[in-house]
Amino acid sequence: MADYRKLLSGAIAKSAKGVSKGEIEGMLETPPNPEFGDLAFPCFKLAAVYKKAPAEIAEGLVNEIKLPGEFEKMELAGGYVNFYLNKGGLGKEVVGEILKQKGNYGAWGKRKEKIVTEFCHANTHKAFHIGHVRNIALGESVSRILEFNGYKIYRTNYQGDVGPHVSKCLWGIMENLGGKEPKDGKGIWLGGVYATASGKVKGNEELEQEMRDLTKKLFGGKDKKLQALWKKTRKWSLDYFGKIYKDFGVKFDRLYFESEMEKRGQDIANKLLKKGVAEKSENAIIMDLKKYGLGVFIILKSDNMPLYSTKDLALAEMKFKEFKVDRSLHIVGAEQNFYFKQLIKTLDLAGFKEAKKTKHISYALVVLEEGKMASREGKVITYNELMENMMEQVVKEVKGRHRGWSDKRVNENSKAISLAAIKFSMLNRDNNKEIVFNWKRALALEGETGPYLQYSYARARSILRKVKNSGKGDYSLLTEDMEKNLVSHLGKFPSVCNYSAEHVSSLPLCQHLLQMSAAFNSFYHEIPVLKAEKEFRNARLGLVKAFSQAMKNGMELLGIPVLEEM
Repeated sequence: MADYRKLLSGAIAKSAKGVSKGEIEGMLETPPNPEFGDLAFPCFKLAAVYKKAPAEIAEGLVNEIKLPGEFEKMELAGGYVNFYLNKGGLGKEVVGEILKQKGNYGAWGKRKEKIVTEFCHANTHKAFHIGHVRNIALGESVSRILEFNGYKIYRTNYQGDVGPHVSKCLWGIMENLGGKEPKDGKGIWLGGVYATASGKVKGNEELEQEMRDLTKKLFGGKDKKLQALWKKTRKWSLDYFGKIYKDFGVKFDRLYFESEMEKRGQDIANKLLKKGVAEKSENAIIMDLKKYGLGVFIILKSDNMPLYSTKDLALAEMKFKEFKVDRSLHIVGAEQNFYFKQLIKTLDLAGFKEAKKTKHISYALVVLEEGKMASREGKVITYNELMENMMEQVVKEVKGRHRGWSDKRVNENSKAISLAAIKFSMLNRDNNKEIVFNWKRALALEGETGPYLQYSYARARSILRKVKNSGKGDYSLLTEDMEKNLVSHLGKFPSVCNYSAEHVSSLPLCQHLLQMSAAFNSFYHEIPVLKAEKEFRNARLGLVKAFSQAMKNGMELLGIPVLEEM
């Protein structure tokens, strides 16, 4: 709708003195309901300029603006002026624009800003569970949305490959707690060994001390046998994670590991102590942040062993050094909110100029109905368990609908539907809202789900497959209420993409794709396409094609697989 925006902003600028045409164009909005017009101009920001109430400013504009010929009317609505395009004008503009831009429809041009996103954070030697699924689904979707909006994105993953959890797993292997190592599924097996070993160690102070000693031994790097076992099992975890990354369409530009950060983190902590930025307390190095309301932040233990904070200081330095970005986004669970406030304030006090460019993108956890998950107790639903249960149901559905399909096609289609269901259930939530995991809801294939989006797209493609060649449509003929409603939703797609990028959230896009799908399905049931007269048929085919293109663009931003047939 760029041309109509420019036309209208030029007309408004002639009446709204003291505000530039560019500023006005940026203020124009697409109303949430087509009944309120095709474009709306809010006058609230002008109140400070004119020293008048927004409603009074709006009334004055309505009396002065000379509408371009492409608009049929304008109406006063409180502090807004709503503008209506000539009947059919919106369809001509929006559908034509989508069919012209295709895969670029909704994109917002190239921007100079470079951003590093950090997400996933699955620790080696532990299970990859549904909590990680929310993180990787959100991290990848946010990365795609930002890229689509013109930002240069570097995807990174920071993983714990050392520490008490690794020591417990290695101890469990050496004590044969998991039995004989399997030929396949070694990464999954490690998670089970870790849970069993944790159960044995819990509450046993003697074994807890043994784990602490083993952690120090592994950190020292002098025990060659222990190092060899660590490297071998670490690779098992990373190979296993690599298959999951593929399912989520993720290609990380850099995998960071805690083992890389330990020594550098120690150096930074000691330097901060020497500079007087940090101080000693009971032989540990701390940051006293009480005057900032952030308590005490320990950055190195009394025995000189590194903590998460120690390593995160080194990570911050390394990310900005390697990628030279304008922003660093840590996509990490909400339980770390206070920790990241402490970390960022410490970086700031340490003179790390990029501290202000570092931001924590918080999201609430996925919990089981019976309570919080705990991988050390085996109280988790692993990614594999989730996929196996999902696939079991979906395969039955697909086979029932397509008895002539090969097993390969059934499995590929079922996996795509399963991934759509899983990903969308994680993305179609406010970041701050906890997801209480329920198998029945997760396996539902109707309602506000990923498969519903896939089905809407496939339904549109089924119409288009029935037509070999259609002439270019006159999209100004799209004047039926359901046509206009669908066009209106399609026209909002670019602004929703931009809004999602600005708020670093997939939820607005999820909600909009559901609205687009609902508008299309209403159109599909009520408006004839293939049986319509030729001129209307061609216009409606263009609308169907435009919908399928916008849906494809949006689904790809969410990481939802696109299916031509379901």
